[in-house]
Amino acid sequence: MLAVVKKPHTENSLFEVKGEIPKKLIQYLQDNFGNDVEIVDESEEMIDFLSSDWFKKTTDSLTPGEVVKIYRENLNLTQEQLGKQLGKFTRQNISDIELGRRSISKEAAKKLSVFFNVNVERFI
Repeated sequence: MLAVVKKPHTENSLFEVKGEIPKKLIQYLQDNFGNDVEIVDESEEMIDFLSSDWFKKTTDSLTPGEVVKIYRENLNLTQEQLGKQLGKFTRQNISDIELGRRSISKEAAKKLSVFFNVNVERFI
């Protein structure tokens, strides 16, 4: 399978993801790039997108709040549900974190790290 994301208003590819592509990644691409995503079934050599230059560049450019949003959406949680899972966080607190209007405290980063089972540095 091949997922091609095209630059708006052009036929040039912005990037391509080849191999066995998880449904969540395809959904993420379609949600964020809409009609600029083309999914093609073909037998291609599989690549590990986690080690690709594109993935590294993309994840390096994400803010901690954007990372929280991606992890939350991957678990199909609302902001309110995540806030309750973390303790005394309101929906507005989570929204402010995701939008970068509120920084993530060390305590909150530790809670997020445990909840999402990832390294705490993802949220700092």
